[in-house]
Amino acid sequence: MSIAFKEWQVICDALASGRQSILLRKGGIHEGREGFSFAHQSFHLFPTKFHAQADQVREGHYTPEKEWQVGDRFEITHHAEALFAVTLTDWARVEALQPYHIYTEQTLRERFDWEGKGMASGSIHLALVRVSALNPPLELIYDNGLGGCRSWVEIPDDDLERLENAENVLGQDRFSTLFERISGIVGLDVSHL
Repeated sequence: MSIAFKEWQVICDALASGRQSILLRKGGIHEGREGFSFAHQSFHLFPTKFHAQADQVREGHYTPEKEWQVGDRFEITHHAEALFAVTLTDWARVEALQPYHIYTEQTLRERFDWEGKGMASGSIHLALVRVSALNPPLELIYDNGLGGCRSWVEIPDDDLERLENAENVLGQDRFSTLFERISGIVGLDVSHL
């Protein structure tokens, strides 16, 4: 089994194109008493069809579709490695990340201000991820175990070559520059990473 992170299709597309390399998450309704955390360093990206996602991003194209139904075939095309994850409690730092993602300010502000399920108001979780295209993509059939408003799901994948053959979306130089900029914005000392 492998771990997959459920994210809007339009965000998965931005990650796959290299337009975005960060994830900003507050958590799903079913995250449990502890609330959300970037609990996994290595995970596949699971695209969801949340109907209002096009209204909550500044760019990117998404045509609303019906959410996955049991028996639907779909593909997981990308994998992510989280290089670091932090919880931001300073809205100015969140605002400074604007050039590095496609979410609207209103979407992030609502997430930042929301409180519940073990998550405090005035905070949001950020992960910088290195995204790679799976080769070949993972083909799955949607079942009930993949549903619900939660961030992490287990999916069947025992093909180790799929990850070995994966190609990074961003080249090393571009990603290194991005790593320095994002870590600077969030105030992370990366000298020990």
